[in-house]
Amino acid sequence: MKLNSLLCLVGIVAFSCTGNSQDSASQDLLVQGDTISVSSSSLLQKIKESEVKKQPFQQSFTTSGVVKAIPTGYAEIASPFAGRIVKSFVRLGQKVSKGSPILEISSPDFFETGKNYYQAKQEMQLALKSLKREKDLLANKVGVQKEVEEAEVNYELKKKDYENALAALKVFQVNPSNLVLGQPLIVRSPINGEVVSNKIIIGQYLKEDAEPIAIIADLNKVWVAANVKEKDIPLIRSLKNVEVSLVAMPERTFTGTIYHINDMLDEETRAVEVLIECDNKDRLMKPAMYGTVKLTDAATEAILIPTSAVLQNEESNYVLVSLGNGKFLKRAIQVGGSVKEQTVVLSGLEPGEKIVTVGAFYFIDAR
Repeated sequence: MKLNSLLCLVGIVAFSCTGNSQDSASQDLLVQGDTISVSSSSLLQKIKESEVKKQPFQQSFTTSGVVKAIPTGYAEIASPFAGRIVKSFVRLGQKVSKGSPILEISSPDFFETGKNYYQAKQEMQLALKSLKREKDLLANKVGVQKEVEEAEVNYELKKKDYENALAALKVFQVNPSNLVLGQPLIVRSPINGEVVSNKIIIGQYLKEDAEPIAIIADLNKVWVAANVKEKDIPLIRSLKNVEVSLVAMPERTFTGTIYHINDMLDEETRAVEVLIECDNKDRLMKPAMYGTVKLTDAATEAILIPTSAVLQNEESNYVLVSLGNGKFLKRAIQVGGSVKEQTVVLSGLEPGEKIVTVGAFYFIDAR
C-alpha cells in the first residue's frame, strides 16, 4: 500500500510539472498559420533584429585549370616529303618569323612535284597558243567553230592542272619563280614564334609519316582552360574578372579575360571548358601547368543577410520577418550564393523590412 501510494504521488508530481512546462511553452509562442507571437520578454531579449538592406556584392567561385598554347601560335614542323635532312637553320630557343627557313631536305618526291609543276605550266602555255591560233583561223574564215571549242576545253583542262600543281608548291611555301629542279626543299615556319623543341639531325632520313622534328610556339599569350561545373554555368555569362594561380607559383596571381565558352557539355565531368586568355610576356606560364582559376562576377547591388537568419523546412528556406509587438512572420525566400557568413537573397525580401538575425533557432519547433 505504501509503495502504491508513493508511485501515485510521483506520477501526480510528474504530470503537474510536465503540464506546467507545456503551458509555459504554449504561453511563450502562439502560432497562427505563418505568424508566431512571442509573449515571453525573456525570449524576446534573446532575439536580435536587423533591417534588410541592399549592399554591393560580387559573386565568385573557383575551379581547376591548365595552361595551353594558343593553337594559332603553335606549329609542329614535320617534313612534307620523305627525304634526307641536309641543313638546319635554327637552334633551340631561337626566335623566328613567319616564312623563316627551318630546315632543308633533299627529297625525290619534291623533285617530282617541281617537275610536274613545270610540265603543267608548259602544257597550259601550249594549249593557250593552240586556242589563240584556232580563234585567228576562225576570224579569217579558214577555221571551224568546233575546233575552237575543243581548243577552249583543252586549255581549261590544262589550266586546271597547272593551278593544282601551283597550289601544291604554295602549300610548302615554295616560290615558283625561284624554283630550280633538283634543289632541296626548304621547310619554313608558318608562324612567328620561338623554337621550343628542336630534334633536327643533319643526315637523318625522314619518312612521310615521321613525327614532328621541331616545334615553333608564340607564348606571348596563352590560354588557361578551366572546367566550369554545370551548376555554375549561369554565373559565367556576365563574368568580369578572372584570376589564375599556378601550382608552381602559388604566391603570384595572373589576370586574364574569357576568350571562349564551349557550347558543349562534357557528359563525364558535367562541366564546360572556358578558355581564358592571359598575357605571358615574361614566359612564366608554361603549357601543361596546373592551377586554380577564380572567376568573379561584375559588382551588383544585392540583398545580403546573415546566414544564421536563414531557416529551412522540408519545402524551402525561410526567414522570420518582424511585424512588431512580438509578432513574426515565416516568409519563404529564394537564396543564391553565400560569402563570408552572408547569404544572397534573390527573392522574398524587400529593403526596409526587419528580420530575426540572432536567435531564430528558438522558433524552429514552433507549432
